[in-house]
Amino acid sequence: MLHTLSTSPWHADLHTLCRMLKAGDEVVMLSDGVLAALNGNPFLELLADAPISLYVLKEDLDARGLSGQISSAVVRVDYTDFVRLAVKHPGQLAW
Repeated sequence: MLHTLSTSPWHADLHTLCRMLKAGDEVVMLSDGVLAALNGNPFLELLADAPISLYVLKEDLDARGLSGQISSAVVRVDYTDFVRLAVKHPGQLAW
């Protein structure tokens, strides 16, 4: 399943998101959701403990000036990669 986090992690229910995650799921952080990918962030620690792949939309990082503050545990993707992930997963949950 593909999960998209587009709201600030301070306004999203990440504990519920983490309970919904299963091995092989993928999470893409976009819009204000990119804040969850910041180094030293407790939300990133929650997500990193799950058996999933984490991605962040590069364009949204650049728009917020956060490119240099993102954890190396998160893979940066562009819109083309995001579309590939969406096609790969028949199910999607938006957070």
